[in-house]
Amino acid sequence: MVDVALSPSRRKLVGQPLLYAISVFASLGVFLFGYDQGVMSGIITGPYFKQFFNTPGPIEIGTMVAVLELGALATSIAAGRIGDIIGRKGTLLTGAIVFTIGGAIQTFTTGFYVMIVGRVISGCGVGLLSTIVPIYQSEISPPNHRGALACMEFTCNVFGYATSVWADYFCSFIESDLSWRIPLFLQCVIGSILAAGSLVIPESPRWLIDTDQDVAGMGVIVDLHGGDPNNILAQAEFQEIKDKVIYERDLGEGRSYAVMWKKYKRRVLLAMSSQAFAQLNGINVISYYAPSVFEEAGWLGRDAVLMTGINAIIYTLSTLPPWYLVDRWGRRVILLSGAVIMGIALGFTGWWMYIDIPATPNAVVICVIVFNAAFGYSWGPIPWLYPPEIMPLTFRSKGVSISTATNWAFNFIVGETTPYLQEVITWRLYPMHGFYCACSFILVYFLYPETTGVPLEEMDAVFGEEERLDYESERASLMSNTRSPSVRAGSRRKAATERGWVSRLLYRDDRSTYQPIGEGDE
Repeated sequence: MVDVALSPSRRKLVGQPLLYAISVFASLGVFLFGYDQGVMSGIITGPYFKQFFNTPGPIEIGTMVAVLELGALATSIAAGRIGDIIGRKGTLLTGAIVFTIGGAIQTFTTGFYVMIVGRVISGCGVGLLSTIVPIYQSEISPPNHRGALACMEFTCNVFGYATSVWADYFCSFIESDLSWRIPLFLQCVIGSILAAGSLVIPESPRWLIDTDQDVAGMGVIVDLHGGDPNNILAQAEFQEIKDKVIYERDLGEGRSYAVMWKKYKRRVLLAMSSQAFAQLNGINVISYYAPSVFEEAGWLGRDAVLMTGINAIIYTLSTLPPWYLVDRWGRRVILLSGAVIMGIALGFTGWWMYIDIPATPNAVVICVIVFNAAFGYSWGPIPWLYPPEIMPLTFRSKGVSISTATNWAFNFIVGETTPYLQEVITWRLYPMHGFYCACSFILVYFLYPETTGVPLEEMDAVFGEEERLDYESERASLMSNTRSPSVRAGSRRKAATERGWVSRLLYRDDRSTYQPIGEGDE
C-alpha cells in the first residue's frame, strides 16, 4: 500500500498541461541536436566562411563537421552513469550548459583549431542530451501517450535541422562574417532557453523513487495525474514503481554493465540494432548526396540551399503522422513499412543513376524526397523511442547510453565512408543501403516485440520473463486502460482470430501472451 502522505499540489500546471509543457522543454534538447547537425552544411559553402578560414580543403571541412560526432560518442557512453548519479534533470541541465559553451566558442572562433574545440564541446553536450532526453520523456509519459510524445521529440529534431537550413539561407544574404556567425550564435540562444527550462521542470519520478526520494517522486506522479494526492491512479503507479525497485534490489545483482549484459542481453542488442540500422538504412548517405543532387538538377549556389530547405520542410512534415499512428498501429508496423518504402526508394535512386538519362536528376530528387519522408515517418523516431521502453529502470540509463553511442558510432562510420564509396562503387552504394533496409525488415519481423501501451514496469512480461515478476506489486496499468480484465482478454482473443493475413504478418510478434493484471487477478 502507498504510505506517502502528501498535501494537494501547489503547482499551477498539473495533469496533461504539465506533461505537454515538460515535453516541449525536453524536446528543445533534440531540437539542438538537429540544429547542430544541419547548421554546418549551409555555412561551409558561404564565401565569407571560406575567406575567413582561408579556403579550407575537404579534409578540414570534413573534420569541422564530423568531430561533433566524436564528442557526442564519448559523452553518450558516459551519460548512462551520469544520469544515474545526478538524475535526468541534472544531466539535461549539464548537457544544455556544455552545448551553449561550445556554441559560443564556435560563434567567436578565431581560427580552425578554435572551431574544432567548439565543435567537440558542443558534441559533448549533444551526446548528453541525445541520451537523456528519450529516457526522461519515457519515464514521465503514460503508456498510452508514450509513443506519440517520443515521436513529437523526433519532429523537434528534424525541425531543428530544417531551422538551421533556413537560418543558413537567410543569413547568406548578409555581406559579412555575420552570415555564418549568426547561425552559430542561435545555438547559444536555444541552449540557454533549455538550461533555464531544466531548472523548473520536475525530476523523473522513477529516478526519484529509485534513489529513495519517495515523497518527491510521489509528488511528481500526483502532479502528472492532476494534483490530487488521493488519486487512485497516481497511488497505483507509485506502488508499481516502488515494488519494482524493491524487487530489483532484493535480487542483489548490482547495476554494472556486466550485470546488464548478463540479464538483458537480448534487450541491449535490440536497442543497439535499432540505432545501428537507423544509420545503415542510408539517411546520412542521402543527406550528404542531397546538395549535389539539387545542383545536378539545375539548382545552383544559393538556390541549392533553398531547395535543401524545401526538402527539409517535407522531411519535417513526414514526422507528423507517427504522432497519431505510433500508439495505434504500434512500433513494428511502422518500422516494417518504413523499411520497405526506404529500400524501394534507394533501389530506384541507384537505378536512375545507373541509366543516366536526362530525366535522372529530377527523378533522383523525387527518390530522395520519398526516402526522407519514409525515414521521418519510421526509422527516424522509433529507434529513439524503443530503447528506453524496453530497458528496465535499474539499467535504463546505461542501456540507452549504449544504444545512443551505437548511433553516433555508425553515424561517424557512414559519414566517413560515404564519399569514398560514392567514388569507388558509384550508383551501387544506394542499392547496398537498400539491402540494409531489407535486413532491418527481417530483424524487426522476427525479433522485435510490440511494446505499444505496455507500462514500463510490465515490460518483462513482453520479453517472456514472467518468472521475474513473481512479486506482489505486479498490477494493472490503471493509467492505460480501465476496462475489466475479462473484457480486455476477450477483445484481444477476438482480435487475434479475426485479423486478416496482412495484419497477422505485420503484427506477428504482438506479445499475445501479455495481459495487464487487474486487481481481481492479484
